[in-house]
Amino acid sequence: MTSDALFYDTLRQGLWIAVLISTPILLVALVTGLIVGLFQALTSVQEMTLTFVPKLGAIVAVFWVSMGFMTETLVSFFQSQLVPLVIGGF
Repeated sequence: MTSDALFYDTLRQGLWIAVLISTPILLVALVTGLIVGLFQALTSVQEMTLTFVPKLGAIVAVFWVSMGFMTETLVSFFQSQLVPLVIGGF
């Protein structure tokens, strides 16, 4: 049985990994949304697809670029933290 400290430490590290992995995508979505919103406010164009399509394109592009970082981060977390817990070697 694992101790409470080990459980919470693993949970904390897992949440930190989730923040690290999601940060690039969320930042690009935020910046793209701000730029498109500013463009819509300046030109008075209120088209719904104008907000959705550029944001989706930017998210897909950043996901494709940062996929290696995300995969390496998750694999190293699993190999260093979760697999030893499952095997039983704390």
